[in-house]
Amino acid sequence: MAPVQAQVLPISPDSGIVPVEARNGIDLEINGEHYRHTGDPQMPLLWYLRDVLQLTGTKYGDAHGENGADLVLLDGKAVSAITLPVAKLAGRQVTTVEGLAADDGTLHPLQQAFIDEDAIGCGYCTPGWLIAAAGLLRRKKQPGDDDIDQLPNLCRCGCQTRVRRAIKRVAAGKAVQP
Repeated sequence: MAPVQAQVLPISPDSGIVPVEARNGIDLEINGEHYRHTGDPQMPLLWYLRDVLQLTGTKYGDAHGENGADLVLLDGKAVSAITLPVAKLAGRQVTTVEGLAADDGTLHPLQQAFIDEDAIGCGYCTPGWLIAAAGLLRRKKQPGDDDIDQLPNLCRCGCQTRVRRAIKRVAAGKAVQP
């Protein structure tokens, strides 16, 4: 079957075809890529990530963002994506769990440490733990138990002890670096 060739139709002033202006929107940077959100500016970031961009690593935990499942890094700080409207993200950098690994697929040291310490139960809370731990390690290079205990994450599988070991493994430089 012969390939179909596209036809280019000339546009003349009297053709009646008028180009549509680019829609106003909110320019976002998520995992190092540019996006423009032209929908409801009050849409929570969580739904934009999951429903529009199909980045489903960030989870819904509750409507108030109190259990840590919905955490993302906003300019390096862990924040709740369900409580953050897209309107507040112009000019900011968002990193989701999908953005932690290197471009070549090499795991982030925290991801590797979670594997090494078997810190993954059912896996639902794991993305939030990874983001919270990344934010913590940016603030404090050698976090103690009290620092880790202050993270908002909830794990119903009982992996907190292994999560603590994984975070401390990275702080001690015992995890693979990307």
